[in-house]
Amino acid sequence: MLSLLAGLWGALGRLGFTFPPPGPHAIVFHGPLMVSGFLGTLVALERAVGLGRPWAFAAPLAAGVGAVSLLLAPGTAGLAAFALGGLLLALILFAAWRLQPSFAGLALVVGALAWCAGSLLLACGLPVSRVVPWWIAFLGATIAGERLELARFLVLGPRRRAAFAAALLALLAGAALALPSPATGVRLLGAGALGLAAWLSAFDMARRGIRRPGLTRFTSTCLLSGYVWLGLAGLLALAFGAPSAGPRYDALLHSFFLGFVMAMIFGHAPIIFPAIVARPIPFRRIFYVHLALLHLTLALRITGDLAGLPEAVRYGGLGNVVAVLVFLFVTVGSLVSGPSGARGMRAARPA
Repeated sequence: MLSLLAGLWGALGRLGFTFPPPGPHAIVFHGPLMVSGFLGTLVALERAVGLGRPWAFAAPLAAGVGAVSLLLAPGTAGLAAFALGGLLLALILFAAWRLQPSFAGLALVVGALAWCAGSLLLACGLPVSRVVPWWIAFLGATIAGERLELARFLVLGPRRRAAFAAALLALLAGAALALPSPATGVRLLGAGALGLAAWLSAFDMARRGIRRPGLTRFTSTCLLSGYVWLGLAGLLALAFGAPSAGPRYDALLHSFFLGFVMAMIFGHAPIIFPAIVARPIPFRRIFYVHLALLHLTLALRITGDLAGLPEAVRYGGLGNVVAVLVFLFVTVGSLVSGPSGARGMRAARPA
């Protein structure tokens, strides 16, 4: 939560808002704090809880220490801690894969190694724009792998599995190729993202969950809407190549990290957080407010990027921050208030 709030604070500073006065470290390390400090810690903590072995909690601990280190004393130590967190997460996922081998489990391992690689490259002095493909590979492989895990309940023929594997390999190969050839690598990465978006939209269990009431429908709505943003990020990568700054860069990054990844967080939070803190989160219709606010303000921001409207980008970005803060307020409030009748019982039904 500290990483997320610091990252949002830095986002406001990058957008030109000076109240509250943004800390320079939060502005400079906005990306690493959001991706490694918040998302990396969250993914590692979820997997450590799932594995249930004491050593596994060293992974979220390392990522959390890295975030605090960047805020207090910026340097390579914090980035190295992120790399250690990624390596330990890969070991957790490998241990789980050995217990139950599957292609989905292997995708998760490779995704964690992409996080480790990106953190090491950042620690070695590469700019954030050159590391972003590795972050996309990390989160893309992680989310797609988790959805494929759930798809084991569906009948997927060899062609469908081959299509998933091809899209995932394109995503990972694009991240690696982006080092020597940024434009070519990012376009290959975009093709992989577009392929994953198409596959998930067609075969994910969310297509069935959208017909069920309560939390299941909300989670499915988050997932399916997130896949639209994933597809847009893929199209932007194919069209623009590897912009290192400016509106095109902003549109590409936030289509993926806000539209896709944050929609996944919104949808899975009522399922993941209870598993971590051992308290249920009852579903409430107000959950749709922060989801709608995220999509509407992000659409304004991306439109501003592509149409050359800086004020639309600025206030769309402000709306993005507000949407995440509303999400935190509503989720924590629902967690503290506890179950409320039958709604609380539906909180444990994943899409």
